[in-house]
Amino acid sequence: MKRPVTLFTGQWADLPFETMLKKAKAFGYDGVELGCWGDHMEIDKADQAYCDAKRKVLKKHQLKLFTISTHLVGQAVCDRPDQRHKAILPDYIWGDGDPEGVRQRAAEEIIQTGRAAKRLGIDTVVGFTGSSIWHLLYSFPAVSEEMIAEGYEDFRKRWKPILDEYQKLGVKYALEVHPTEIAFDIETAKRALDAVDYHPAFGFNYDPSHLGYQGVDYVKFIYEFSDRIFHVHMKDVTWNDVPGTSGVFGGHLPFGDNRRFWNFRSVGRGRIDFERIIRALNDIGYTGPLSVEWEDSGMDREMGAMESCEFCKRIDFSPSGQAFDSVMKND
Repeated sequence: MKRPVTLFTGQWADLPFETMLKKAKAFGYDGVELGCWGDHMEIDKADQAYCDAKRKVLKKHQLKLFTISTHLVGQAVCDRPDQRHKAILPDYIWGDGDPEGVRQRAAEEIIQTGRAAKRLGIDTVVGFTGSSIWHLLYSFPAVSEEMIAEGYEDFRKRWKPILDEYQKLGVKYALEVHPTEIAFDIETAKRALDAVDYHPAFGFNYDPSHLGYQGVDYVKFIYEFSDRIFHVHMKDVTWNDVPGTSGVFGGHLPFGDNRRFWNFRSVGRGRIDFERIIRALNDIGYTGPLSVEWEDSGMDREMGAMESCEFCKRIDFSPSGQAFDSVMKND
């Protein structure tokens, strides 16, 4: 059975919830991944009645819900909050802006998000973790191993209690492996798992676009963490083969600027080999949704969302239940 194709609504939060659902259905999606900003999913309001009302509207539009996503608040749990965070956080999380207070309120909100997921009848929350050591990525002035270890200890201290609550709820947290997070490639993902003692509630939202332009083997990632792929984002990216004027770090150029070394693309229009990804997902037995996170600064988003849905449904296929040459053998 082919996997459901869903649309992540985070990039559509300017639209009211029901308007977004109408569009997702018209684009051909089987369901949605609701972003926890705008009015798509409001965690501070998410009691049982609120969650039941959301499910009723989803059913009305014949759309399924598989996960909710809390990237913005999750980012603040381990980060050093500043004015960038104020711009993306709810006022009740930002409060007076005291960094430690912001981190603690964000952590409590992540727990509340897990409870909301339970009320919605789903078992996966996707999001970020933030990182207290991302700014140490380039080791000059020299960064000691002790400083990096302190960063993973900070991650453990802040996320282990959250994950314990998720385990009680029967809900999993899927970190989107991504620059600025505690895990941004294969090696750091291993270290993040080790830091939380391979907690059963902690795994990954697989998004190949964040790995490809870094030069990370994005198919190997699937096999490396075969039991920790809790959710999948379908997002494409392109990068240059010839020297340009900016590098992997972006040159302080905005997304979409053609001087960048890399840019996100509508699914199927970049350099990610989705055929290999589907085969790898089949190999590890992943049967969850393929969720389109549409980000392409140079393309109309409605056209992009529609063609991305069509692409995902076309590229996906079920694994074979038998070897192709089995009918040629004599008993």
